[in-house]
Amino acid sequence: MTPLESAKEKARLWKTYDLDAETRAEIERMEREDEKLFVDSFYSDLEFGTGGLRGVMGVGSMRMNKYTVGMATQGLANYILKHHAQAGGEGSVAIAYDSRNNASYFAQIAADILAENGIRVYLYSELRPTPLLSFTVRELKCTAGIVITASHNPKEYNGYKVYWSDGGQILPPNDGGIIQAVRGVMAGALQGQNAMQGAEQGRSEGASQDLPQDLSKNLQNELPSDLVHEVPLYVEEKYLELVRGLTLSEEAVKSESDISIVYTSIHGSGITLVPKTLAALGFSNVSVVEEQAVPDGNFPTVESPNPEEKSAMKMALELGEKVNAELVLGTDPDTDRVGLAVRNDQNELVLINGNQAGSLLVYYRLLVGKEKGKLPEHPFIGKTIVTTELIARIAQSFNVPCYDTLTGFKFIAGLIKEKEGKENFVAGGEESYGYLVSDFVRDKDAALSAVQFAEIAAYAKSKGTTMWGMLKDLYLQHGVFQEELVSITLKGIDGVAQIQSMMSRLRNQPPQTLGGVALAELHDVKAGTCKNMISGEVTTLPYPSSDVLQFILTDGSKISARPSGTEPKIKFYFSLRKVVSSASEISEAQFELMQRIELIKNEMLDAK
Repeated sequence: MTPLESAKEKARLWKTYDLDAETRAEIERMEREDEKLFVDSFYSDLEFGTGGLRGVMGVGSMRMNKYTVGMATQGLANYILKHHAQAGGEGSVAIAYDSRNNASYFAQIAADILAENGIRVYLYSELRPTPLLSFTVRELKCTAGIVITASHNPKEYNGYKVYWSDGGQILPPNDGGIIQAVRGVMAGALQGQNAMQGAEQGRSEGASQDLPQDLSKNLQNELPSDLVHEVPLYVEEKYLELVRGLTLSEEAVKSESDISIVYTSIHGSGITLVPKTLAALGFSNVSVVEEQAVPDGNFPTVESPNPEEKSAMKMALELGEKVNAELVLGTDPDTDRVGLAVRNDQNELVLINGNQAGSLLVYYRLLVGKEKGKLPEHPFIGKTIVTTELIARIAQSFNVPCYDTLTGFKFIAGLIKEKEGKENFVAGGEESYGYLVSDFVRDKDAALSAVQFAEIAAYAKSKGTTMWGMLKDLYLQHGVFQEELVSITLKGIDGVAQIQSMMSRLRNQPPQTLGGVALAELHDVKAGTCKNMISGEVTTLPYPSSDVLQFILTDGSKISARPSGTEPKIKFYFSLRKVVSSASEISEAQFELMQRIELIKNEMLDAK
């Protein structure tokens, strides 16, 4: 069946449902006037993966709209009802949403359908960060949670992330069970028709699936069912109390509470929580980028609302220079990632990357936690396999184990759950600007991380140094680490073949040297093997199978290759290391490592 034939069949099925007049008219218009858009919108179903849904908003089975959200919610409801029929008790779901267009509307649709299935719902009445939803699921002892967000994707996108009772994103076996249930609904089973009708009959007045909603309008005071409740106010208050309780150096925070901090929410949900967390610790000199403080799903001041990109932090950096800020912070729309800038030796504001920020966070929690006697018994650190090995070396220097997981913070949450009752999580993170301290939240938390970075800045100042100075100290102790991510897009069937060919060649004919340094180990996560390239010994890796290759060099450098699971991309993660004996050598070492990264890039890309 061709894509056009598939699209026509999907559209025909959709038109058998009780659609609203606007949706029906748009399907007919696309089919008649815009074949490309019609095919893109209907050639298949929007895939419900292990993280939920994510896609462009609009009409069609491949789009985020009230019908695809409704069907996903009905599938989740089916799984929850089955789960509780087996386990006994009543199911419940907490729901939050960020500033994306239609986000509160999709949240209302999900709440209505869950309630129609007899499932209790706790719904935030205005936008809130993703990590607060994770905390809410745990605090209210919910079966599951939903966040309507597309993270840092462009404005055309929205998404639907599902969490389980531990507060983490769904993992086996629940992910497979929920995916199967959702696919059953999306395949057009009777429950799918009910979900279509439920979405249509829900509170849709004043909103549409393909037009931006007026984000100044929040939920109505009258909730649709006695099974739908607003999240109690005490939940956020308890979260803030726990954040305050994580302070390690109260004297430093008190003495340096007036350090100059700039914060931008980049039009996202962070404005509802990050200023509160900073105020909760007593930081009094916080300047907010007002032009970006209003939640707006069109993200009018940036090309992409991603704090990993310098362009998204431009206005915050400009304000930082104006007010002579010592720390600049920026969060993405759902407030699970945070970017930051600090002052260097030349007193310039410079952005530091996720590996550097995560290393500082882990170092601070271990150093001051040990000094103050606040480290828990049996502490451990968690990170992903593509994150810098500097974090592992820091942990080792404190005789604290550091465990690696597959890429994605949900695996760190799974690690925390696995270790419960045996070992205690201290801190961790991933290179993509996501970090966590303590375990009362089970996803990366930009609000909590922001206040931690402010505390580190205050601590450094109280010791007569800076965060930049602390980072240089780490390089002196453990070697200079230079990291870079290269993402290559290869679209279409030919692109898939190219990616597979690159991975096959790297797997079967691994380079003996990279950038002039010998290969020590080859980690093939798909095969689950670690091969010592010197002795030939093969051992087993402790991860589930995943299409990832890692090349560990004799100097401790690490290069990883990983096809994206959701996009037509292959990603290369470079993490190179060089030992230095004095601070004056750091800049030269960084320059040398960047040159080596360029050389290795060329060597790796020859595998095309």
